[in-house]
Amino acid sequence: MVDELELLKKDWQKKEADLPKLSYDQIYKMIWKKSSSIVKWIFYISIIEFVFWAALNIIFSDAESMQELKALHIYRVLMVLNFINYGIIIYFIYRFYTNYRKISFTDSSKKLMKTILSVKRIVTQYVWFNLSIFTIYTVIYSYGTLVYGPEGKKIMEAALQDGNTTMFWAMTIAFSIVFIAVFLLLIWLFYKLLYGILLKRLRQNYKELKKLEV
Repeated sequence: MVDELELLKKDWQKKEADLPKLSYDQIYKMIWKKSSSIVKWIFYISIIEFVFWAALNIIFSDAESMQELKALHIYRVLMVLNFINYGIIIYFIYRFYTNYRKISFTDSSKKLMKTILSVKRIVTQYVWFNLSIFTIYTVIYSYGTLVYGPEGKKIMEAALQDGNTTMFWAMTIAFSIVFIAVFLLLIWLFYKLLYGILLKRLRQNYKELKKLEV
């Protein structure tokens, strides 16, 4: 059995010796192409996501929906928030594009490593921004519905009549925290699936570049 293993090892070593050895430049170019493709996809996905949410916003921005937001006294706040939201998302898309351009013309492994780290940092910031903005939207809409919505008013009036104001607000806040936490978890999982795979590949490329520099 030992002799067979030795023979297999020798055979593998012969095959390995016959394989063509890749040079530093060849390995670098392979990693560079893979990294450039990944960053390009991050840029494309961010545009698709922006268009998708903008289209949904336009579809549901009919006169009836706008009137409902005005009745809840959150119309102006949400319009300002929309303006800020789209402005910051466009900024992130611009950053993804500039990093894609930068990585496309990178001619050294150190610069490529630096750009990869930059892309990872910007994607992380982008995800956290989206989680934050979703939280703000949910809190504002929940507040408007509870305080000014027909059903919300009935619930509040009933709680005030029963003298359970403190308990009512405690339960409302607790329920809101749980609801927002579950909502954010689902969004985080969505982004984990959407960008996580691409970032994992970028991390692998970064590790391979570090090995080249050793």
